Amino acid sequence: MVTSKPQINTGRSTVYTTGGVVASISPLAASAGIRVLAEGGNAFDAAIATAAVEAVTVSAGCGLGGEPFVIMYEAKTGRVYGLNGSGKAPMAATRDYFVSRGHKTMPLTGPLAAAIPGEVAGWEDILERFGTRSLASLLESSIGYAEEGHPVSARTARGFQMMNDKLNEYPDTAAIFTKNGAPLEENDILVQKNLANTLRRVAAGGSEEFYRGDTAKEMVRAIRAAGGLYTVEEFAQHESTWYEPPISTTYRGHTVYETAPPSQGYMLLEMLNIMEGLDIGEMGFYNAEVVHAMVQAKKLTMADRNEYMGDPEYIDNPLDELISKPWAAQRRALMNPAADINFEPGPIAAPIPGDDNTSYFCVVDKEGNALSFIHSLSMGFGGGFVAGGTGVTLNNRVGRGFSLVDGHPNVIEPGKRTMHTLNSYMVFKDDKPFLVGATPGGDRQIAWNAQVISNVIDHGLDPQEAVEAPRWTSTPGTDPANVDDPFVLEIEEGMEPEEIAKIKAKGHDVEIKPAGGYGGSVKLIMIDPDTGVRMAGADPRSDGHAAVI
Repeated sequence: MVTSKPQINTGRSTVYTTGGVVASISPLAASAGIRVLAEGGNAFDAAIATAAVEAVTVSAGCGLGGEPFVIMYEAKTGRVYGLNGSGKAPMAATRDYFVSRGHKTMPLTGPLAAAIPGEVAGWEDILERFGTRSLASLLESSIGYAEEGHPVSARTARGFQMMNDKLNEYPDTAAIFTKNGAPLEENDILVQKNLANTLRRVAAGGSEEFYRGDTAKEMVRAIRAAGGLYTVEEFAQHESTWYEPPISTTYRGHTVYETAPPSQGYMLLEMLNIMEGLDIGEMGFYNAEVVHAMVQAKKLTMADRNEYMGDPEYIDNPLDELISKPWAAQRRALMNPAADINFEPGPIAAPIPGDDNTSYFCVVDKEGNALSFIHSLSMGFGGGFVAGGTGVTLNNRVGRGFSLVDGHPNVIEPGKRTMHTLNSYMVFKDDKPFLVGATPGGDRQIAWNAQVISNVIDHGLDPQEAVEAPRWTSTPGTDPANVDDPFVLEIEEGMEPEEIAKIKAKGHDVEIKPAGGYGGSVKLIMIDPDTGVRMAGADPRSDGHAAVI
């Protein structure tokens, strides 16, 4: 129950429209999507134009070498769909292959770290089902920004500075993303002519070209020349996975849809189920009591994920149990309001066999179609490997996500998809979209998404307030590289000193993060169920904005 609305001083205003809205980290991408809507395209068309421009202008976070996860609502039918665009590991990628070569964890850079990119297949699949425009027409803006270049923002320049060593590891990468080895700077123009040519080939030949044509052959040639394992046959076999409806739960009278495994979106549902048994609104806003409770809810879900969840084609995920209300009650009973504790995985009824960089945007059109779209290279610039003359930066999801622990549900196996931190959500009220949102941020996504949803439903904040409100997260999460690190609670500035003292007294190792500069890039669209007005907020912690018509 909402008691009193917190006072959040925002740096931006919520934007309002009865028409269409696109909220993106890239102003150029948001503008491209809005142009499509203004010219009569629908939300699905606009989403592909937005994604394609982000693939050029958000070089560290996403691209043709990445993977998408999408929740979609089709207004005319009232149906909700999910799409998983993750790629499989090579058939030659066994645990023994890596262990015998001295790896204790999976490699994070180079072609061995990459999964087959599912971005292009996802674009084409969405258009074939719901689109009204051709793929070629929707790629025009992205081709222009790749061919002619786009300016590097101050925030993006800081990313090039931080990642410069990684970007110099492979010559094809350095040739694009450095200036003779030096970092790109603010106001430099980033030109990607090879990527423009690849986009032109995709515009003409679609996914057939990307997965079976000259583009695929050049990617595989470059991968194998640098020690990777993929074959042209494996690229040719890639396909997206659709499901209807997406997985869901309810939270205080709202239905929350999430992306299905291998996405770890189910964790948001489990966390909200645990939170639903607590009076979050009554407990207060961003104080020791409520943050401590939500931290424990997150830790419970993380314990369950690390124990039980993997590629559903390889692992019998106990999903129905993990997102059930009885399971949440069982897990909630273990929480201690007075002290921080670590949790073991819950006992499943049936046995189980054998900053990060991402980009998120959301779109709603005048007719009410909606997409919640997250896509990623995993870590910044993925594995730092551009696939030859294609200009395509490959993700490092195989390296980032798989475990080498024998018997682990997420251990590397041939043809397997790793569990993903990527997830996106929609919240429905009375069978219609109410909130469309998510954020980049690796394992931090789950806690941040839960807080933003709670900010609206439990605390009555509008979209921009919900996005800008201070937030917390914690580490470690599910990343195999640091899953055994000591637990740290990261609190963004905005909590009162006495509340920080209280939460430290509960046993948390606390790090205070600077306000406004602390990770995440939330985009959130709210649709008023009475008037149909769309209200949108975009995170000032990153570039981008919410554009409307």
